[in-house]
Amino acid sequence: MEAIGRIIATEKQPSTIEEFTFWTNKNLKLKPFDVIVVEHIQDSKTFGVVEEISHITDSPSALAGFISSDFGDVGSISYTERIGMNYVKCKVVGNDNDIFIPVQEGKKVFLASKEQIEIALGLNNMKNKLPAGYIEMYEGKNLQTLPVFFNSHYLIGPEGAHLNISGISGLASKTSYAMFLLKAIQDVYSKKNDESMAIIMLNVKGTDLLSIDQMNEREDELATIKPVYETLGLEMTPFKNVTYYYPNSSDFTKYSYDKEQTIKERLEAGNAFQFKYLFESAEDKECLDLLFSNVDDPNETIDSIISTILSQSGMFNGVETWSDFQNALSQQTQSGKGNTQGKEISVLSWRKFYRLFNKAYNKNKEMFTDSLGSGVRLRDKVTNIKKNEVMVIDIAKLDEESQGFVFGDVMRAVYNLKLSSDRPEEDIPDRVIIFIDELNKYASTDIPKSSPILRQLLDITERGRSLGIVLFGAEQFVSDIHKRVKGNCATQAFGRTNVIEITKEDFRFVPSVYKNMLTRLKQGSYIIQNPVFRSMLNIKFPYPIYKYYE
Repeated sequence: MEAIGRIIATEKQPSTIEEFTFWTNKNLKLKPFDVIVVEHIQDSKTFGVVEEISHITDSPSALAGFISSDFGDVGSISYTERIGMNYVKCKVVGNDNDIFIPVQEGKKVFLASKEQIEIALGLNNMKNKLPAGYIEMYEGKNLQTLPVFFNSHYLIGPEGAHLNISGISGLASKTSYAMFLLKAIQDVYSKKNDESMAIIMLNVKGTDLLSIDQMNEREDELATIKPVYETLGLEMTPFKNVTYYYPNSSDFTKYSYDKEQTIKERLEAGNAFQFKYLFESAEDKECLDLLFSNVDDPNETIDSIISTILSQSGMFNGVETWSDFQNALSQQTQSGKGNTQGKEISVLSWRKFYRLFNKAYNKNKEMFTDSLGSGVRLRDKVTNIKKNEVMVIDIAKLDEESQGFVFGDVMRAVYNLKLSSDRPEEDIPDRVIIFIDELNKYASTDIPKSSPILRQLLDITERGRSLGIVLFGAEQFVSDIHKRVKGNCATQAFGRTNVIEITKEDFRFVPSVYKNMLTRLKQGSYIIQNPVFRSMLNIKFPYPIYKYYE
């Protein structure tokens, strides 16, 4: 292959084991993330990834350029033909003979072949392949398009786990990329005999995830999806084995943005259910704390109140319905009527608890009901999830407190499935992936430390990998997320990002050119980071294969 330039090593800008620079023709089209190859000692080759590109001429100053153009005449022909070149800074990502001394002055630089790109980025000899998207390298006649695969063991365990996706709402297509990966996971794992998985998605926005088992019918989008799916080895089908779960309501749409007819048809077909919470259930009583996850409780007063309720002492003795519980709470708020075990809890604290409970209960009386009827308990369905099954739980129309309640209940149910289920171990999916958008609602730096949902998220991100519980979370600003949650995510994906956001600590080690690229990434593009890749990758992914529009 023809050389494109040579290494520059100067007194002020030496080559190091981490980076080097080279000159190249000013007309050669290069861009950040492109891979180049440098001749090195012992017939080895060193690989670099382009980070910055500068243009230099022999003009001593800006004034010289002004003077040479007839003292500022933009239409004039320059008196002096300037000698120019492009000056490219690269990060070292490897050497084919594991030689890491700095590359030397004057050594030739080449564009990388497909095989060399794969070696340089750590994409060669990938085990446990799981599609991540594709990359486009160089431009024009030199264009290279390569599929990118994760090692699934570093995305969903057991070696590494959890994915965090961040970016501006809408422009970053966070849900679309998460769903692309989840579809790839289902495709790959449905063909495995030695490993299995199941997926639980929480629909938090409109009808985003309420048609994932239906095919995208836009011909123009399918035309662009097909070649990418063929390259990545994915099936041209939507999600399979999908079951939808809606909050119970008599008119079907009180707590859902889905269409009444659609919900009815799914219920009749048996691929949808309405879920309820009964107070008579011990598990549902124990989840009361989830309704208060965003309430700061430094003195653990709420915990004390819930302990009193669960002990069924005093006015709570024999209470088995939500309405009776509400009445018992009301009586507890009256001065002089507290039970003996609750003397240390002030009436004002009981009144605060009663007010917060009523806020959620009165909005969702059909979900917090006293009779199961044709409904189901969500916790039971989660603990009986089957291999390769996809559960979509619709919480988009619930108030924020009730959304947190359902999310927290799902996480606890998954933990119970993995730690204390009566099911035979061989029947339980090896990996259970939970996908939640708007993660900032539950794991931001502003969430009270006493939040039971935050505690559960910390437990999943810190211990879930070894248990086979995997979190896929998405939010607008990664800087808002609790450092222990995002710090334990083996994979980070950055979509189009706010200018202010890239100044935060989370982007401290991202090269400045990459930061600027983040502010103008197009939909369908992400910059991803994973332990198996030797550098951050600028990947692309196709439109959703499922119906994501009305």
